[in-house]
Amino acid sequence: MTTETPDLSNRIALVTGASRGIGYQIAKQMAAAGAHVIAVARTVGGLEDLDDEIKAAGGQATLVPLDLTDVEGIDRLGGAINDRWGKLDILVANAGVLGVISPIGHVEAKTFDKVMTVNVTGTWRLIRSVDPLLRKSDAGRAIVLSSGAAHSARAFWGPYAASKAAVETLARSWADETRNMPLRVNSVDPGATRTAMRAQAVPGENPDTLPTPAEVAARILPLASPGLRETGMLYQVRQDRFVAYRNPE
Repeated sequence: MTTETPDLSNRIALVTGASRGIGYQIAKQMAAAGAHVIAVARTVGGLEDLDDEIKAAGGQATLVPLDLTDVEGIDRLGGAINDRWGKLDILVANAGVLGVISPIGHVEAKTFDKVMTVNVTGTWRLIRSVDPLLRKSDAGRAIVLSSGAAHSARAFWGPYAASKAAVETLARSWADETRNMPLRVNSVDPGATRTAMRAQAVPGENPDTLPTPAEVAARILPLASPGLRETGMLYQVRQDRFVAYRNPE
């Protein structure tokens, strides 16, 4: 896939988990490419830092402090976007939590519930809220962040892996529903990245061996291009390739 930065002038982009890591960098780079970024995150300080950087570079952003466990707040967000812009061009569903790295039988119910609430229910509620807005765009683009854990199903990663497998399935179904529309929906496996979540999951790893969030974000950005044709696929950042899912006969 081309690594050229797409022209996102006059596009409206919603990025969740925008206060740090990959989401922060995607929001920053989309704004630099001309998009008006609606940046969503729990952490106000991180959003304000992002806003400062975007404005310093001549870009525009709207900050939305919102926890994805606030499902009614997600619903209100869709209504607010509709009232102000009447459409949405780009969704980056990036927000997620790790939970714990632990044997499945040792995971506390409240931890499992939070992982599913944020990663799965929150993403579904977000899709439901903005789907009508993306359909109003001449080139709607949805980018859903997944993980290699969804496919490797590694020991001790059960809740997180299950949540990301569920999110990918939601994205695939959504893509199939909208295949004959301008809307393109794809999942992304960013690979191991130098983020706080990665450090929490693999504390003994040398972060200097991993790509930075900015480097990963730059590879994801072309999926927001109005010229993108692929839909219903998984983009693997490390391998720089789209992978088609195998559907049963």
